[in-house]
Amino acid sequence: MSLTTTPPPADMATDTDIGSQHIRDTLRDAIVERRLAPGTKLSESDVGELFNVSRTLVRAALQALSYEGLVSVEKNRGAFVAHPSIDEARQIFATRRLIEPGVVRAAAPNVGKAELAELRRMLAAERQLTEQRGHSARRAEIKASGDFHLALAELSRNAILHRFMDELVARSSLVIALYGQSTVSSCGHNEHDEIVNALERGDIDAAAKMMVHHIDHIEADLDLRTHKSSDLKAALQL
Repeated sequence: MSLTTTPPPADMATDTDIGSQHIRDTLRDAIVERRLAPGTKLSESDVGELFNVSRTLVRAALQALSYEGLVSVEKNRGAFVAHPSIDEARQIFATRRLIEPGVVRAAAPNVGKAELAELRRMLAAERQLTEQRGHSARRAEIKASGDFHLALAELSRNAILHRFMDELVARSSLVIALYGQSTVSSCGHNEHDEIVNALERGDIDAAAKMMVHHIDHIEADLDLRTHKSSDLKAALQL
């Protein structure tokens, strides 16, 4: 792959690029927020009809999502929202245990008063969502929890690391949709608070250690022993 190829300026982007990106972003949001359950078929014709675009645009969007591990494209069967296996679920969280302590350490030098205030604002929003009921509130809570982890990655000021974390958090959402047993899976909000408190004290080692414990806690709440019901939409009441 050539490293010298650069994309065209934003104002020169083609209609195809814009349309495909919009479809990709909309589908991605629906997957990450659990409005589309794992295993859901994504028919090119159906998606194209919903967006009033050609199947070519839909195919490009689905291919982009497949690169992120959020969509599975199967020959002669079509595209489906990814259905992570138990082994893949374990690998995702093993990867997060390796990566996220480094995210914390990379973010720490860039966490000042303004950044702490923003992180605490996010945590306050999380707490409000935990007090609400209903599936839409639950989905919003899971997204807010993921956004906290992505905010730390953004504070690392490492664009590649942030992009990698974006994929890990998205794929974690699929795993939680399949194997999560309780609201703990969305993230322990008190643990988020403890990580921020450690960063405020300047105790980076403690913050990194708490992050590992936090990820352990999320994974421990997953039922990775057996597959659950194949009727995912009914099981999740989506």
